[in-house]
Amino acid sequence: MLRQLPKAVAALGGAGLAACAPSGPEPVAQSEFSPAYKGIETRLLDGDLVNFLVTMDGARGNADVADYAECAAAQYALIRGYGFARHVRTNVSQEGGVWRGDAVYTISPALPRGLKTIDAEVTVSNCAETGIPTV
Repeated sequence: MLRQLPKAVAALGGAGLAACAPSGPEPVAQSEFSPAYKGIETRLLDGDLVNFLVTMDGARGNADVADYAECAAAQYALIRGYGFARHVRTNVSQEGGVWRGDAVYTISPALPRGLKTIDAEVTVSNCAETGIPTV
């Protein structure tokens, strides 16, 4: 397949290359994204089940709020001496420019079952690199 690619590009006479160039407005640069992280409230629900309430301004959408909650969960797991967490659910609301997240995670010393697991050390490191605060 790779050998056929140059022939296909040559057959287009280069015209197909312009179609690959991005068009339209430029995406928002990371430097233009300036969230204000307003705080994290942590509630131990039952044993290893923990609720995180996060508040922020300037979120681009639900994913930014969920990322903030995930960072809180990862740091909380480390504080408790655990290495992993598993996402249970996150509810996000927005009113008057203030975004709120209500997330639940389980924390555990070993990798839990499930698809939405996080390695707490790796996640906390990523949060620090992206400037998202933790607990």
